[in-house]
This record gives sequence, structure tokens and C-alpha cells, in this order.
Amino acid sequence: MNLSQPNLAPEISVPTVSSSAMLVELSIGAWSGRKKDKRATAKVEQDNKAATGVANVTKKLLGDCAELDAINKFVANVRSINYASTTPWSDIGLRLLPTVRYFKYHEQMTALRDEFFAKRDAFADVYDWERTQAQVKLGDLFNPDEYPTVERIKQAFRFNINYMPLPEVGDWRVEMETSTINTLKTHYEGFYSNQVQTAMNDVWKRTFEALSKMSEGLARYGTKTDKGNKQTFRDSLIENVVEVTDLLNDFNVTNSVQMTEMKTRLEDMLRGVTPDALREDDYLRGQTKRQVDEIIKNLPSLDI
Repeated sequence: MNLSQPNLAPEISVPTVSSSAMLVELSIGAWSGRKKDKRATAKVEQDNKAATGVANVTKKLLGDCAELDAINKFVANVRSINYASTTPWSDIGLRLLPTVRYFKYHEQMTALRDEFFAKRDAFADVYDWERTQAQVKLGDLFNPDEYPTVERIKQAFRFNINYMPLPEVGDWRVEMETSTINTLKTHYEGFYSNQVQTAMNDVWKRTFEALSKMSEGLARYGTKTDKGNKQTFRDSLIENVVEVTDLLNDFNVTNSVQMTEMKTRLEDMLRGVTPDALREDDYLRGQTKRQVDEIIKNLPSLDI
């Protein structure tokens, strides 16, 4: 569905945002266990009469290592949790975090950090053994010089969380002409408003996606699949809408009347509605879908 209309969140208030949110930066990384094999790459290009630089043979130094694979999956999950708990702020990785979510976020990320380093240590414990097995797995691709020591491996793992106050437009304490300083202020005000707008748009997009999936799930319920089975839906269809209702509340750092009204409307729509009730009651399911569709029509304008 494409809703293309102009700007969102017209009530942006810079002082309110600065006191209601902060910036958070998550820096997480792990040893990849992968390396380009220049010799194998050159051979592939030569064997296929290809130009230099068109191929890239990358090898897994440990082959399939369960402990390292678990870390890579864990890192991806942590990033997903971070994105779900915050909204975009800048291209350099800073994310907007409402102050009301700080304690829950910090507690969750601290626990994840502890788990991350526990997984790192579990991998370090088997690293030497996995390295001895790598020669068998890689055959002629094996090169002992490509394997760091355990100590160097452990140093490659990082999990840092940094919190920063949301910068206000403020005063520019630099020795410049007044006209230049005013230009800088105007530029930053535009940047600031745009970043707040982007953060709020992210909340609206999540709301749209959750409601759209709910509408589609309710519409499909009971219809037959290609295999003849009746379609149903998971409880998460409702849980996701409950989650975005909380987002509309916690991320309303601009005190948007529109966001407050949408939160209230979703709460009213969800009152007394459970996954089981929707599955069992045709009338409730139809009524709820109509309400969801009407709410979608009243979402703010953006390209989705």
C-alpha cells in the first residue's frame, strides 16, 4: 500500500525532544572467521579466462564451527533488538532512545552483552581444536599463517553501548561573524528537525506494517491454502499491534497530538480483543478488520 502525502509530525518541539530522549550508539563486532584466498581467486579467474578482479574466493577458516556460527546469529539478533527498541537518528549509527525506555533498554542490552562475551569465551575454548581440524576441512586452501592466536581472537570481539545527550540547537561558541553563526544555526535547526522527523516516521512505518499484517491475517483466516488446509494466524499478529501502541506512547517525544490520538484509538480497538476470541468469533473478526482498515486510512502520510 502506498500512502504518499507530505510531512509528518508538524508539532516538532526542539526543547521537548532534547529533554525526552537521548542518543545511543551500539558498537558490536566479532571475528568473522573468513578470509579472501588470493591464490584460489587467481586460479578461478585463470581457469575461466576471466579478467582479474571479477572473482572472489572467500574461505571459512574454521569450516563449520558451531560456536562461531552461534555468535554470528547472536550478533544479528542483538542488532534487530536494538533497531526495534530505538529509531534512526544519523547515518553514523546513532539511534534515538526515549528516556522512559532507558532503564529497560540498558538492562536488556547489558544482559545481552554478558551473554555475548560468554559465547566468545566458549568459542575461545574450542578455537585451538577447531584450528587443528581446519587443515582437514580446507585441504589445499589451508594456510597456518592466517590463524591468529586465541588472545588476538578475543580482542576482535567488542560490545560497547554509549549514551549521549540529544544536542540542542544551542549556541555556537566560535569566533565567527554573526551572519556566519546564524547560517550555521539555521543549518543545524534544519538538520535537527529532519532527524526528529525521520525518527517519528519510523514509528509510523512500524505502526503501518503491524496493522497491515493484522488486516491481511484477519482477511485470510479460514480460507484454504493450496494444500487444502485452513489458514490461521499466530498470536503475534495481535502482539505486534500491542507493541506499536507502546511505541506510539514512548516515542512521542514531540508531544504529537496525532500520535497520542492514534495510541488511544488502537487501545480502544484492542480492548477485549484476544487472538483466541478473533479465531472463534466471525463477527468480532470482521468488525476488528474493519476497524483496522479504517485506522490504516487515517495514518499520517508517508511513502511506505
